[in-house]
Amino acid sequence: TKVAFYRKDESKVTSFPLLDITTRTGSLMEIKYPMAGMDSENVQLGIYDLESGKTVYVKAEDFGYDRYLTNITWTPDASKVLIQVLDRSQKHLKLNAYDAATGEFIRTILTEDNDRYIEPQDPVWFLKGSNDTFIYRTDNRDGFRNLYLCNIEGGLQRLTCTDADVTYVANDGKYVWYTSAEVSPVENHLFRIRVKKNAAGCKFGKPERLTHESGWHEIRMSPDCRHFTDSWSSLTTPRVTDLCTSDGKTVRNILTAADPTLDHAYTEITLGTVKSADGRFDNYYRLIKPKDFDPSRKYPVIVYVYGGPHSQMVRNTFTGELRRWEMYMAQRGYLVYVQDNRGTQNRGAEFEKAIHRQCGQAEMADQMEGVKMLMQLPYVDKDRIGVHGWSYGGFMTISLITNYPEIFKVAVAGGPVIDWKWYEVMYGERYMDHPDVNPEGYALTSLINKAKDLKGKLLICQGAIDPVVLWEHSLSFVRECVKNNVQVDYFPYPCHEHNVSGKDRVHLHDKISMYFEDYL
Repeated sequence: TKVAFYRKDESKVTSFPLLDITTRTGSLMEIKYPMAGMDSENVQLGIYDLESGKTVYVKAEDFGYDRYLTNITWTPDASKVLIQVLDRSQKHLKLNAYDAATGEFIRTILTEDNDRYIEPQDPVWFLKGSNDTFIYRTDNRDGFRNLYLCNIEGGLQRLTCTDADVTYVANDGKYVWYTSAEVSPVENHLFRIRVKKNAAGCKFGKPERLTHESGWHEIRMSPDCRHFTDSWSSLTTPRVTDLCTSDGKTVRNILTAADPTLDHAYTEITLGTVKSADGRFDNYYRLIKPKDFDPSRKYPVIVYVYGGPHSQMVRNTFTGELRRWEMYMAQRGYLVYVQDNRGTQNRGAEFEKAIHRQCGQAEMADQMEGVKMLMQLPYVDKDRIGVHGWSYGGFMTISLITNYPEIFKVAVAGGPVIDWKWYEVMYGERYMDHPDVNPEGYALTSLINKAKDLKGKLLICQGAIDPVVLWEHSLSFVRECVKNNVQVDYFPYPCHEHNVSGKDRVHLHDKISMYFEDYL
């Protein structure tokens, strides 16, 4: 009967021009792009009533003009909307309830505050049969993304008590199902916990683990929560899909996949760990060995890196989450190494937020621990180490080759962030703070100042109409290289955005592969 929608006022936001070369004389396409430290947008939540045809706007007045309204949730009876209202600094959050008929503020249900940042990633999930009790996920209370049972009138009880990140799956009012990294950060397993409501509130039973085979389990629960499908694999087991009852008992096997790599000369893949640079964590990696591997030979290494927030490159899945380009290069005679570092997800707040105000620093230190481990292997050619990554991985790639020119001989960076002051406000200020309050961090992480330190061979690939990492980044780096008489290779992809898609992606991977073949 009602529709909630966002209305966005971008009148204060500066525009950035993208060049369209497909017109006869070329034309500019302007996009609104709020950069870190600059004016941002104003967002409102409107509610349209289908019967009356009237619209009201929610009076979300906390934190001023450029706050964020996120994870909008209707109460089951549609009388209220819940909004997680986040201030621009992303250090303070209010979970507020508003009247859906009038837009009036009702109450603040809970607040979150953090000296680094708050990152709300989920809506709330109402307990089945209830209009006032819901499940809320946060990593701000105990350092891991745990589930809490909350009441719309106020009050909060911890539902999952584990030192690991968990993800909500479903509930039927009696049980809550969730997946967790508590067995291992590279494995995903299903659990359930009983919720008992009484006059004194809620009590919880002991968590029950419902999946047991080693690996990564993807769960789909039926609407009535009586069954789920468990689709899983591990490094040594291709895809298996089972139908199970809600207590974890297998009803029947739906699929047991044959090994799809048998006819494709796949080489050995191993998973392992290396200590983070601060010694506090085990960082997981995968290593792909070359075709016809001979431990008495010396092999060149390609480090494939992303390393940024919201990523997990290494999991215990079949082939270990590899990108097939990695296997292609291993078949051509390279050792290929991929490692998750501090700053990536699924390891808790301390691990994830280690990058705050200094993007690239903890990540580089951790990647270098992996490289040091590799260099101790008797079959690694220490003089032939390369690195490749895209987007945040492009930023990491250029950071590594300019900060460690004695280690990295060749690098290919795609769509790289060069200076965080040119990146968009929400992501940039979350991880780097406002440029006015963290000028030292912005200066430290800027790659403009590192152009003069480039010694090896670097190829930058860039989508020419990239609306995410603007062309200003890579062109400014090239300009700095020219000013310092430093040679750099550059390949723009006309008419492509942040990544190269479609059939042109074949050209991109040929370009990347050839660059390593030519120079590494």
